[in-house]
Amino acid sequence: MKTDPALPELPPGAFERVDDGDDLDFYAQPRLVTHIDDGAIGALTDFYRQLLPPGGDLLDLMSSWVSHLPADIAFGRVVGHGMNAAELAANPRLTERFVQDLNRQPVLPLADAGLDAAMICMGVQYLQQPLAVLRELARVLRPGAPLAVSFSNRCFPTKAVAVWRALDGVGHARLVEYYLGRAGFETIEIHGLDEGRRGDPLTVVVGRTAPYQA
Repeated sequence: MKTDPALPELPPGAFERVDDGDDLDFYAQPRLVTHIDDGAIGALTDFYRQLLPPGGDLLDLMSSWVSHLPADIAFGRVVGHGMNAAELAANPRLTERFVQDLNRQPVLPLADAGLDAAMICMGVQYLQQPLAVLRELARVLRPGAPLAVSFSNRCFPTKAVAVWRALDGVGHARLVEYYLGRAGFETIEIHGLDEGRRGDPLTVVVGRTAPYQA
């Protein structure tokens, strides 16, 4: 059974998937579509406007052809990671791009403490080594920097891990909160964005790296 030894509290098989085939093959065909509707996109963009530092260096992990960043704010570096090079190439907000299967190689090719914020939009449900990936994010973020993990009730169910499929929306939020806490993030907050009033229900869990200690 697929387990994560770093998370022994979770049941055996928590990270098994219906389709455990090669992820790069699954994502080989570009999907130039959005995975949340316009209402949820608008709510997420508004949230980013308040959270992300203007001019800051960002990492959009598990990105695609759109990052939902506010058009009226300029950022510095915007590093995009994904599973399809064509999707990343079509994203005009990215200044750097790389393709990597995080389930096979969770170590990020990025320097320590070099980024001001990071985002995972509609991707956390696919991670089979979530703690390893989130600890890498904590490594590459500067002290006190935020990580925003957003998700809705949509996913590719055959690629989502078993523990995600077994939970409802509240359970998903608590699971991500648990992941972030175990990875060393602090001041973790759960935000329900409109709760589906304007579009897809969307939740964002934000954790911050430990502040600088003199």
